[in-house]
Amino acid sequence: MNATARDRLIFALDVDRLEEAEGLIKRLAGHVGVFKVGPRLFTNAGNIVFDLIHGMGAQVFLDLKFHDIPASVGAAAREVARQRVKMFTVHSLGGSNMIRAVSRRLQETTVVPGAEPPLCLAVTLLTSHSKEDVAELGLDGEVVDHVSRLARMAVGAGARGIVASGHEVGALKALLPESTTFVVPGIRRATDLAQDQSRTMTAEEAMRAGATYVVVGRPIRDAPDPAAAADEIVEEIDRGLEGA
Repeated sequence: MNATARDRLIFALDVDRLEEAEGLIKRLAGHVGVFKVGPRLFTNAGNIVFDLIHGMGAQVFLDLKFHDIPASVGAAAREVARQRVKMFTVHSLGGSNMIRAVSRRLQETTVVPGAEPPLCLAVTLLTSHSKEDVAELGLDGEVVDHVSRLARMAVGAGARGIVASGHEVGALKALLPESTTFVVPGIRRATDLAQDQSRTMTAEEAMRAGATYVVVGRPIRDAPDPAAAADEIVEEIDRGLEGA
């Protein structure tokens, strides 16, 4: 297995109970590089799940999409930096002042010895949002235009990466610094159903488009053999890297 490709695969631990998460972590450690902890699991288990992930030699992606007043989100970022989290999300709709507060707090906070400061990733528009959904929010025009505007604002304010659909990554790479990290959710294999995602693509397509990491949940979790499904997606990532 290509370790570089494996490290770029983020598995979404979108489950309710710590026991279920622990079983998936043990089954998939060595097959994925990063485990994403979202609101469902974090609300139930808190940061104890971080210890399980680190204990299996993997990294943590905390996906809580912070969106509040600058002081509150800045303080939350300070606590994240103390937890050996590889990356975490804020919502770009919180605005530039909020993201600047996060950037300042990360620079001021002493992290665990030997650990890198976490990457602050800005979420632009959810991959479940269609053009009609975005219009309902009062944002007329093309989705890619809104994503581009929010991404430029977020990175300009100090975010070091963007969470966006693979369909927008090509346009974003042309607008943002070369060092920007791109995390692409909504990944499906060619044989998978889109389910509640509106803007999907395969892992190979996402890597060719310029993704740094891809996020996969149900196609791995619901597979008869989750580890084999993860390995299949790692192979797709590897092919995408070769063709990028």
